[in-house]
Amino acid sequence: MENQLKIIARIENDFTEKFGVPRQSGLADVSSRIVFEPEYRVNEAFRGLEGFTHIWLLWIFSEAVREKWSPTVRPPRLGGNTRMGVFATRSPFRPNSIGLSSVRLDRIEYTRSDGPVLYVSGADLMNGTPIVDIKPYLAYTDSHPEAAGGFALTEKEGHMNVVIPDKLRAVFSPERLNGLISVLSQDPRPQYQSDPDRVYTMSFGGAEVSFIVSGNEVTVTDIQMS
Repeated sequence: MENQLKIIARIENDFTEKFGVPRQSGLADVSSRIVFEPEYRVNEAFRGLEGFTHIWLLWIFSEAVREKWSPTVRPPRLGGNTRMGVFATRSPFRPNSIGLSSVRLDRIEYTRSDGPVLYVSGADLMNGTPIVDIKPYLAYTDSHPEAAGGFALTEKEGHMNVVIPDKLRAVFSPERLNGLISVLSQDPRPQYQSDPDRVYTMSFGGAEVSFIVSGNEVTVTDIQMS
């Protein structure tokens, strides 16, 4: 009999919808918490984990589960018009809706009532995403600087200038504001959208953030708390 995957934890962060979630882990410096299910809140299970700076998260694309799969998908990096083999992409529409992310482990809190809780940075998961396993990242074997990047070789993220008026900056705490800037600097719009007159809205940190994009600049026009 095949083993069933068990949900061991869920992530908690400021991404309450898919729009705005970083395209890959490590691109945006946004903090998240990993809260474990009661069965796995066992201190001994985390012994030695504090010695690692990064960890792997294996998780479920809970918002993209489909009964059928397609052998080809349209990667956003290619503008959404070119089909590539699903196994050559990180698309959520896979035979098994499993995601893999490398994140920085900032600290572990054992004393919380729901602890141990992992505090991580750089996750590309929506709030509430179920996690099925955690493994330590080993730089000596997991890092391959010489690896070929295929059609995703060109780095396109992280080059946008973000402008937020002072009166809107005051809505968020400094940490949350820095997270928002990090996300917007990646240009969260779909690759095929480039209308400079369009106002985009994304949910972040309990607020609706509106912004426009012109050239290499993202300007926040409004932040409304939900």
